[in-house]
Amino acid sequence: MTRIVIVLISSLLVAVAPAAWAFNCPVVIKQAEDLIKKAESGKVTTDTKPLIEEAKKQVAEAKAHHDNAKVKRDHGDAIRKAKIAAAFAEEAIVLQNQ
Repeated sequence: MTRIVIVLISSLLVAVAPAAWAFNCPVVIKQAEDLIKKAESGKVTTDTKPLIEEAKKQVAEAKAHHDNAKVKRDHGDAIRKAKIAAAFAEEAIVLQNQ
């Protein structure tokens, strides 16, 4: 009986997990956009402006990868670009607070 339950739970996880992965791109892109907005609302200096611009460029590329995704790798590229954008925005925020 427990073996059947374990098999059913395992098959359910395998069936549901890909659906959860598919929705990860928009979440990471939104997080990056929120960080960019936070960076823009702070004191933009000559040091932080290029970082914010690069973050915007990376988010645009992430959206393009997500919108044109045909395989899992495209979604992976979108997430990578969004995380890079978030890193640039976070760096700008840190520099603003120094």
